[in-house]
Amino acid sequence: MEAPITVDKLRFLLFSVKDKLWVKPLGFCLLSIFAVFAAKVADGTSLAQHIPEIKEESVQTLLSIMASSMMVIATFSAGTMVNAYASAGQSSTPRSLSLLISDDASQNALSVFIGAFIFSAVALTAISHAFFGEAGLFILLVLTCSAFAFVILTFIRWVDSVARLGRVGSTILKVENATARAIKNRIQHPCLGAIPNGQTKGQGKHEIHSNKVGYIQLIDIAKLQRWADDNDAFINVALLPGEFVTPEKPIAYTNVWCESENIYSAFTIGEERSFEADPRFGFIVLAEIASRALSPAVNDHGTAISIISSVTRLILLWSKALNQECKNSKKHREYAYDRVSLPELSVHDLFDDAYTSIARDGASNIEVALHIQKSLRSIQHCFDKTSPFAKSAEIFAEQCFCRCTQHLDFEDDKTRLQQCYEKRE
Repeated sequence: MEAPITVDKLRFLLFSVKDKLWVKPLGFCLLSIFAVFAAKVADGTSLAQHIPEIKEESVQTLLSIMASSMMVIATFSAGTMVNAYASAGQSSTPRSLSLLISDDASQNALSVFIGAFIFSAVALTAISHAFFGEAGLFILLVLTCSAFAFVILTFIRWVDSVARLGRVGSTILKVENATARAIKNRIQHPCLGAIPNGQTKGQGKHEIHSNKVGYIQLIDIAKLQRWADDNDAFINVALLPGEFVTPEKPIAYTNVWCESENIYSAFTIGEERSFEADPRFGFIVLAEIASRALSPAVNDHGTAISIISSVTRLILLWSKALNQECKNSKKHREYAYDRVSLPELSVHDLFDDAYTSIARDGASNIEVALHIQKSLRSIQHCFDKTSPFAKSAEIFAEQCFCRCTQHLDFEDDKTRLQQCYEKRE
């Protein structure tokens, strides 16, 4: 029996929840309220006979300090985060904002500060109504001291993180890590567990269209497989996550007529692309950051070079996987979803996303031009010559070389570029 959801969908749902800024603060608020009332449980035990006497005034003093300071700190942290998001949108690209919002350190800090405020407010209200006995008051004091220590440690850790939040280097690292996760997942499941379109004999005659306009964020392959099993059918999916959908463009084909809603409901379509299910999106965002750095207003070719290094590392993730696949080529490959086919990721389009805009905006910068050639040369040498990665690297090395030679004015720069380009042979 097929699993109710795929791993991709589970990852997508978790990432979507993580992307919401209110989720963790709400969780900490509920936890803090639970902790206050959990202290009352101690009053029904014999703990009061073994603990020192605690005065209500001392606990109230600590809680009052926490209540008066935590909301101020929470407001300050929220303002700092908003400024960091605005700075990231201006210095890198607005497409990286979702990764900054999902930053664990910032979310945890804001959640702890708000949770501590709720805890102190509820605890003060309970104490003022003589809700706790001696044992409950002692447990509340322990919880209050623990909350103080936790708040201090969180604040220290957050100060270290907020200094980098929104900076270009930190944003590049977050985008690279998110792209690496998507690539590794795609390496494990090249067609999301379905059969590659190239291995099927043809596509169905019945077209499935979308009634929305947007980007495919997720395809629920398990749902398509279940429908195909129930109807003894085969589904050819025409588009991958990240591709733009319009009503006139078929998103899938079937060899059995069906209501479009049965197939269409397996596609999650939104206004923006997702990092988790779309490896190409990460390359696009990295290229946007590099293009902004190369603009005349910024003129920061060092950031562009750093982006080229990130792109090289990401593409070379496929090298090890393909080499391992060649060693195991004799083994028969089984597909988890044998009634669904998907297109394979276009390597040429991936290189286009990663290099074209950087080569265009950095064509007159010899440092950027040289690093592009070195990057493509490394990729070409790390893959088999018959691999689409090696072929695309050769094509884009030539394109970038021709583009740069038209924009470089200094003859020595042209000579250096020519020598670097020829070394790839």
